[in-house]
Amino acid sequence: MVTTRGRQRTGKPLPQPDLDEIEVEQVLRALGEPVRLRIVRNLAAAEQPMACSAFHLGVSKSTSTHHFRLLRESGIIAQHEQGTSRYSELRSDELEDRFPGLLAAILAAPPKRPASE
Repeated sequence: MVTTRGRQRTGKPLPQPDLDEIEVEQVLRALGEPVRLRIVRNLAAAEQPMACSAFHLGVSKSTSTHHFRLLRESGIIAQHEQGTSRYSELRSDELEDRFPGLLAAILAAPPKRPASE
């Protein structure tokens, strides 16, 4: 069972690193890509885990899967499968324990403006 934000999730959890295995370099590298940062911003605003299909990322399904996998393997999100859906949730409390203030600072930064502005 996946436990994040103090809640238990049913379904099959996908592999993720333990808290002490998460490295700041991996987190920063993962969040340096605009699509992944957008995923994290959406999850931070969500009240509950989100189905991967709820994100409208404008990329192919395989590219979307790649981004979610990289976020999970970097320790930023937890995922679990329930039926035919895969749900994602930000590991905000755990990341705060590991790197105090890091995620909050990243999420507080203004989003990058499109190049046309």
